[in-house]
Amino acid sequence: MRIENEQLKNFIKDSEMIAEKDLELSFDFAQKEKKNLGDVLLEKKLIDEERLRKLYAYILGIPFVDLQKETIPSDILQLIPEPIAKKYKIIAFEKSGKELKIAMLNPEDIQTIDFIRKKTGLKIITCITSEESMEAILRQYGKSLKAEFGDIIDKNSSEAISQTQESEDDLEEIAQGLPIIRIVDTLIKHAILQSASDIHIEPDEKEVRVRYRIDGILHEAMTLPIQVKNGIIARIKVLSNLKLDEHRVPQDGRFKLEKDGTKMSFRVSVLPIFDGEKVVMRLLDESSKGLTLEAMGLTGKALEIIHQEIRKPNGMILVTGPTGSGKTTTLYTIMDILNVSDVNISTVEDPVEYRMPKINQTQIQPKVGLTFAAGLRALLRQDPDIIMVGEIRDNETMEMAIQAAMTGHLVLSTLHTNSAAGTLPRLLDMGAEPFLVASTANVIIAQRLVRKVCQDCKAEYKLTEKELKVLEKNYAMSKILEVIKKNGILGNIIKPKDKWEDIKLYKAKGCEQCMEGYHGRNGIFEVLEIDEEIRQMISQRASAHDLETKARERGMLTMVEDGFVKCIQGITTVEEILRVTKE
Repeated sequence: MRIENEQLKNFIKDSEMIAEKDLELSFDFAQKEKKNLGDVLLEKKLIDEERLRKLYAYILGIPFVDLQKETIPSDILQLIPEPIAKKYKIIAFEKSGKELKIAMLNPEDIQTIDFIRKKTGLKIITCITSEESMEAILRQYGKSLKAEFGDIIDKNSSEAISQTQESEDDLEEIAQGLPIIRIVDTLIKHAILQSASDIHIEPDEKEVRVRYRIDGILHEAMTLPIQVKNGIIARIKVLSNLKLDEHRVPQDGRFKLEKDGTKMSFRVSVLPIFDGEKVVMRLLDESSKGLTLEAMGLTGKALEIIHQEIRKPNGMILVTGPTGSGKTTTLYTIMDILNVSDVNISTVEDPVEYRMPKINQTQIQPKVGLTFAAGLRALLRQDPDIIMVGEIRDNETMEMAIQAAMTGHLVLSTLHTNSAAGTLPRLLDMGAEPFLVASTANVIIAQRLVRKVCQDCKAEYKLTEKELKVLEKNYAMSKILEVIKKNGILGNIIKPKDKWEDIKLYKAKGCEQCMEGYHGRNGIFEVLEIDEEIRQMISQRASAHDLETKARERGMLTMVEDGFVKCIQGITTVEEILRVTKE
């Protein structure tokens, strides 16, 4: 707060709150150490925090409020989202007509007040409060999910546990009961509001933990009483059309919700664990517009290669990376580009993630013999032009995919390898003939997903010598910079003589618009084009290292290099590149 030490000293002196000698000593110390006088007085316990805050309020002409024993209605509390409230120490506590009263520790934070004014459309009246008041109200956020249920958990938990028996009829009755329906609906609603990709419901010995995966990272949402465990799981099973009385084996299902023009599809997995059954729900937004390769993070030469290769009538396009790296999204995006009326596109998937119009999608069913290989064999009799195989998992599927690519089909598929070049030896290890791989593979795309740094609060910085040494333990930093300069990707940002210490990078800070300084995700890629030289090397069983060296000579950027390009462009941070590429 911009209250000068001299001004505060004079007010305290006039009020005679503190002995003059102590005040002068504290003032001299604050001036010398360039500290706030108020902070020094608090450290020396010469004044309590509430009295100091009241003094600040008096000097600034702003009301002081004590909210320690207040319970704020959930609808008013939620006008300011929890991440903003916690980061900027600001809460809404009273609404009257078009006026909203907010309490904060720093009433001169005009930027945050302005954001709340725009977000709520209300006239903002600012008040000062104490740290204790702030902490008491912030704790109410933890209860806000529960508060939104209108105490239905507390009121009905004893009833729910007394009703819950192991018979299917009782479970069905509980699942259809209003309290349980409202609990599940609210959990789903909050997940959608926070743009979560997954909901984890995990029963423990004494409680049920709910977590949301947001931008690839799991966050605690809330804990529920153990009494509602059976009811919640039964409700989700009813929605997903699963067996209510089956608790010993895993079950998979799906359901859809449509609300306010948003179509959400939920893929549900129920797994027996020691304390009951764990449920994971994958959220898929079916109303969202199709992605483009550019929006996913593909640029420059890599983007040109992919657009060129997907237009070929036959061959294989393989996307590789670990689970959760966005492989399926890349394939769906490519299919969306190719999905025109004069081609027949068919898929074999496990599971079918998104429903796509005009595409024939087959869900594999291993129990009845419909495996990837069997599905692919059947597809070849369906006169397809383009085939998407969810994953090449075994020798038989791999052979069928290569045969399909050789006989005039464009085959899209995924594989679990760490790099683009590592995919080709992996196919040979699975038993593929080198000359067949060489003649059918068109392009290999390796990828990872990084969180995008929030554009509203990202902070510029430059690497120090110490930070650079730490990075050099994992990456050849000078070589990465040399490659970036040589490719001329960032010609307008990097000068020829620039070193890493001269280049602006960005750090995640965190603000009202984001989650921990990040908002959304972007891909980092390496795109290996299979040209004549690479084909010859594959035929001669060249190693992944040799293939990568040759591809880099011909202009391929590795994922790490692409990642650092995106760091310099201000799309992501060095910490994110380390998180997803460090092996």
